[in-house]
Amino acid sequence: MPVLERSALADSPLADLHAIASELGIDGFRRLRKEELIDAIVARQGGGGGAAAPELDEADEAPSRARRRRGGRGRARDREDRDEEPEAAAEPQPEAEAEAAEKPARRERGGRSRDRDREERGGRDRAGDREERGGRDRGGAREEDAERTVEGVVELSDNGSGFLRLGKNGAASDDDVYVSAAQVRRCELVDGDRVGGPLRPPRRSERYPSLVRVETINGRPAGEVSEGVRFDELPAAFPSERFAFEAADPAVQAVEFLTPIGRGSRVTIAGDAHTGKSETLRRLAQAFAELGDAELEISVVLAGARPEEIAEWGNGPLAPSAAVSFAASGDAQAQAVERAVEQGKRVAARGGHAVVLIDTLAGLPVVAARKALAAARNIAGGGSLTVIATATEPLGGETTVVALDAQLAGARRFPAIDLLASRTLRPELLVGEAGAEAIAEAVREQAE
Repeated sequence: MPVLERSALADSPLADLHAIASELGIDGFRRLRKEELIDAIVARQGGGGGAAAPELDEADEAPSRARRRRGGRGRARDREDRDEEPEAAAEPQPEAEAEAAEKPARRERGGRSRDRDREERGGRDRAGDREERGGRDRGGAREEDAERTVEGVVELSDNGSGFLRLGKNGAASDDDVYVSAAQVRRCELVDGDRVGGPLRPPRRSERYPSLVRVETINGRPAGEVSEGVRFDELPAAFPSERFAFEAADPAVQAVEFLTPIGRGSRVTIAGDAHTGKSETLRRLAQAFAELGDAELEISVVLAGARPEEIAEWGNGPLAPSAAVSFAASGDAQAQAVERAVEQGKRVAARGGHAVVLIDTLAGLPVVAARKALAAARNIAGGGSLTVIATATEPLGGETTVVALDAQLAGARRFPAIDLLASRTLRPELLVGEAGAEAIAEAVREQAE
């Protein structure tokens, strides 16, 4: 290879200088600047009086490599460097080491910051909870100040909790009050129980207010109500205490003396259409209202009634606790009846006396109708549940049947009681032996 002068090398492009340095076997020529590279070529050629190529120690080489890599020269050139000097390529980059060492510190600081943020948020939340609890615990508690006492009918859900229905006729409304499952279990509440107690307003995530505690059940203090008593297991006795209406209404008088009704009676007012079943029941309701017995809880359920009849009952002395028109399904009617009967059962099981008037059982499934009527009983040494219902015909199992005659009703002879089809079991327990004989005499006269 001819010896090249410095002036010729200075005029040559860097690529040609790299080719010359490669032929001359100059190590690390790609890391040299152009002037240094020319000096190295001249020195290797042994001419031109050029200075020898500067010696590079490892401390100088590493920053040079780092600058080259940061400068982003071609990947192919980097591969050539690694092929020529594998030991240099394996050396770590100081900047990369510093950055790698700094990342865990940042992650640690970030983790500590997030932890502090969570602790601060948790502290604020806990402080808010303590403030809320403190507001409740102190005598002037905000929620306690907001408490008010309500009373409604319990309707249980499938999950064991329930609601106090405050709306008319036990219908659901936005004013209903939530009753927890624990309160339902503790007080053995059932559908139809009338429960009273203080409530608290709904919290941020709640839709309904909640009952704070159960204070009354069916008008009696919750602490005085017996617990753990199953109604169906209580011993029953034939009715022995007659309802003495002493009303001026001839229909009521006829029922009272010819088909007497007592506490715990199961009564059907049976007859064909337009025989006056609903009218007879309405007059009996008026007589019950006039009794003025504070210990007697009376409820009226209209199941499958005409809209006009629902309006008439609403204007009477006993407003219906539930009213479902004949347009509703049999299941809906049965549910309304069952709710009222269950409430009456609870009253009777706890030593009280209840009367449920139902108009009518005709649209209910047979099983539901029999169940409602069979609930009536006189509990030996305890309370009583009386069920008086209208039906097209007796269901069986009644203690009293008031049968109405279509021909008498058609002749406008009211009350149209058919004494031959009517009956009362063990009437002597209600009206004595003399009264029972008088009933039998009246039946014989009508038979003749």
